[in-house]
Amino acid sequence: MKRRDFIAKSGMLSTGVCLAGTGLLTSCGGQSKNKELTKHIIDRVEYGKVNYHWPRPVGKNARKGVHGQYHKVNYIRLFTDKGATGWAYARYGEADKDLLTESVLGNTMDQLIIPSEGIVTGVNKAFDLALHDLAGVILDQPVYKMLGATGPMEKDVYSGMIYFDELEPEENPAGIEKVMENCRWDYEYGYRQMKVKIGRSGKWYSHDEGLEMDIRIVKMIYEEFGDEVGILVDANDMYSLQDTIDFFKGVEGIPIYWFEEPFYENLEDGRKLKDWMMSNGREKTYYADGERNTDIDVCMQLAREDKLDVYLIDIANYGFTPWRKTMPSLKEMNLLTSPHAWGSLLKTNYTAHLSAGLGNVCTIEGVTCLSDEIDFGDYKIIDGKLRVSEDPGFGMKLL
Repeated sequence: MKRRDFIAKSGMLSTGVCLAGTGLLTSCGGQSKNKELTKHIIDRVEYGKVNYHWPRPVGKNARKGVHGQYHKVNYIRLFTDKGATGWAYARYGEADKDLLTESVLGNTMDQLIIPSEGIVTGVNKAFDLALHDLAGVILDQPVYKMLGATGPMEKDVYSGMIYFDELEPEENPAGIEKVMENCRWDYEYGYRQMKVKIGRSGKWYSHDEGLEMDIRIVKMIYEEFGDEVGILVDANDMYSLQDTIDFFKGVEGIPIYWFEEPFYENLEDGRKLKDWMMSNGREKTYYADGERNTDIDVCMQLAREDKLDVYLIDIANYGFTPWRKTMPSLKEMNLLTSPHAWGSLLKTNYTAHLSAGLGNVCTIEGVTCLSDEIDFGDYKIIDGKLRVSEDPGFGMKLL
């Protein structure tokens, strides 16, 4: 692919856009210079994969098969001529690495990122998180302070570790007690909210048996922990509107913090669901959506009508800078957020900075991870709340 074609495909060409590439990036109108960032020039870009694992095997959800336990994630690490480094999770194609490198090599940091706003228009979003980390390192401040530090340092965090565990291993299923065992593990780890995956009737059970098992498991969790643990549920778009109503009837009397992705977001069912909730004792339960194959226009229309309560688009795939730019309008609509972070603790910690920096995050998706190759930094879960790191950048290191 030619360089110009690659830049155009990446969204890096538009009228008045500043072009990144071998020193060609110039100041945009309205761009403010940061003296420290002007002193650092990108002189090397490293691409790699890093290993991590979850503390236990993770099974199915309503839509997908076994998630496994051991995984790798792509990262980008940036180096400056002054010896500063920053790194982060990144999505990129292997064939595009040379062109990605060319697009930032030789540019000063102030040409690539404005700390108060995010990456400069025209910079490929693959660099978004790594540039935030590197800017924080150079400025000797955590990312959340670059965002304004208007949110709380500690925020509710839920365990997102799924809970279809009665189905595994396939040759000798552990049964429902395995669900409870894993919930107890998460409670001991410090979580005081648990997101319980439901939607078993979509693929793994007959319809009535699956719905019955969803209800049974939520009841067992509530009987075990009572109001000490907030319960969130997520059907991964595998319920119908009627299934959702029947589920709520089945767990009558049990507080549900939110219902996530009952069905693929659409105006008709979204309106009917929220109206039913408001008329049937579920006024305090949030309707949360927008995580998978997001129809942003539908989500925003539901929010304007006060039908959608929490917006869930992914913290990394959507982009850290787009989240920064979108948050003010979401606040104006009274639309709470909880960026999707499933996959790794890296994304959980990025969300902690968005929350502490901008506020408007109601709870953070916690993904418990271990690694011999990543230092996940000084983030603490205390009384069910995740405390953001105050180290420079995102405060995480490659070992």
